[in-house]
Amino acid sequence: MNLKRHVAKIVRGARTNFFFAFVFLPRKKREAIFSAYAFSRHTDDIVDDAASPEEARCHLDAWREQLHACYKGSATHPIAQNLQAVLRDFPIPKAHFLALIEGVEMDLTKNRYDTFDELREYCYRVASIVGLICIEIFGYRNPQTREYAVNLGLALQLTNILRDVHTDWQQNRIYLPQEEMARFGYTEKALARGDYNAAFIDLMRFQAQRAWDYYQTAEELLPAEDRTAMFSAQIMGKIYAQLLVKIQRANYDVFGTSVRLNNLHKLGIALRYWLGSRLAWG
Repeated sequence: MNLKRHVAKIVRGARTNFFFAFVFLPRKKREAIFSAYAFSRHTDDIVDDAASPEEARCHLDAWREQLHACYKGSATHPIAQNLQAVLRDFPIPKAHFLALIEGVEMDLTKNRYDTFDELREYCYRVASIVGLICIEIFGYRNPQTREYAVNLGLALQLTNILRDVHTDWQQNRIYLPQEEMARFGYTEKALARGDYNAAFIDLMRFQAQRAWDYYQTAEELLPAEDRTAMFSAQIMGKIYAQLLVKIQRANYDVFGTSVRLNNLHKLGIALRYWLGSRLAWG
């Protein structure tokens, strides 16, 4: 098996926003990012494809062992073997991958979040951690860039949550904080019925503003000396920000509207940012 081709196929097959953000990277970094993404994707699939929570936990335990093996140079799973090769050039902390597995594992035991503080911890583990993994591959000089990655990851995950409110409910998962649903007078029964009303719009508008706040904070935290290195992360932010704009333009109707960006739109965003950056950098 050609491991690099196998990993690239996983990324393309997922139709992920990652592909359009990272296609401009130098080959070595691009392949490393794709390997890290494949690890993340496989972790998600373990939970999504398992017949039961018990089976998922068993497979996640085995996957943790593969991760430990990566850092010892003895991985046997193709995706883990590919990551193992990446680690020779990019010393990504093992703790990042362990936190990612823990975040995905939370979906086995928790399908409601009482407060945003609880939700933030979940978002940190499944999204901010991915950002922290990526910047180890991009390379950075200022430690503050880690805070940029954390905040951008939160913004991206909160955007995902808004987009997927309906489909998450169909899997008996609600990521909108229960405390905030109560504050805006929108009940779980209303969500089950797909009620699109003033309470829902107000709730979603509040969530969207929080996401925008994280986008803005990320932008403010990005040090000037690392802006060029974070080029792909910036593209990712632009793609997801445009998705959030589309949700807002639909007036938050995620029940009856397919809020997605097609591949041509994503590529256009990436190219515009690439061209704009080249002009700015002279």
